[in-house]
Amino acid sequence: MNDNKHPTYGNGKICYIEMPSLDVNVSADFYEAVFGWEIRRRDDGSVAFNDGVGEVSGTWLTHLKPATEKGSMLISIMVENIPATIDLITRYGGNIISVDMQSKEKTAKFSDPAGNVFGLYQSSMGK
Repeated sequence: MNDNKHPTYGNGKICYIEMPSLDVNVSADFYEAVFGWEIRRRDDGSVAFNDGVGEVSGTWLTHLKPATEKGSMLISIMVENIPATIDLITRYGGNIISVDMQSKEKTAKFSDPAGNVFGLYQSSMGK
């Protein structure tokens, strides 16, 4: 029996993200389909998410400028299989920027439907 509870709490843990969006429903559909994020509607009608492992939550906001700038901070999302994830990203309206499958730890960069740039990370333990 696994008695680990999520999310875990601790000083310094990244726990909440306010993500720019052009259309909250499009963003929610994208992240649910590509990464399996849990999408939930709050009592006030806003849409929120929990990441695929229940450790990070957040919401999409339409008044924020998409994080599209090169050279800015990059947040990467861990995946089991980058090629399969790339297929989902393009199918659901995202764009692939770069892919590095030559290193031990595979990486890629993509933009979501709003233009936000993120990384993908597949460890050597991935499939």
